[in-house]
Amino acid sequence: MAEETIYYKARRDASARNGCLASRERAAELLGVSASTLANYELGVTKLVPPDAVVLIAGLYNAPELMNHYCANDCPIGRGMPIPTCPGAIEPVALRVMKALSAHVVEEAKAKLLDVSADGRLTAENYPSFAWLLKYIDDLSRTVGELRLTCHKLLADGGVADTRRWAPTA
Repeated sequence: MAEETIYYKARRDASARNGCLASRERAAELLGVSASTLANYELGVTKLVPPDAVVLIAGLYNAPELMNHYCANDCPIGRGMPIPTCPGAIEPVALRVMKALSAHVVEEAKAKLLDVSADGRLTAENYPSFAWLLKYIDDLSRTVGELRLTCHKLLADGGVADTRRWAPTA
């Protein structure tokens, strides 16, 4: 069903800002692809949308999360990396960034980094510190990436978007 694909949802959301995108045919024309090609992307018939098409679609729809989704799920290099795939409401994202960068957490990260880098080797004694650091870095990277994605969307919308619509629903 088209409504369940990220490409369909992105066009539907973009059509609220740009009425030309309400029509699949007009959106396809603006993208320089056939309507049937865009339909295949939106219906999930095309399992791997070409990366150049993802970039064009993301730009036209103001949906940078499409590129992140591609990198996190379809790209063999990016798969498994801490890549956020949807923007969030600015308030909770900002709070998570501030929490991750609070003085005590940063001090703990610095101490663990010193612990694991002191002799330049991963040993049984510093393995827990190394594992903690990796999780912290991945979480921080994902959270900062989500903030970056949210800021890109807000800037492209002229700062008038209601970011609560991007927040995951329970």
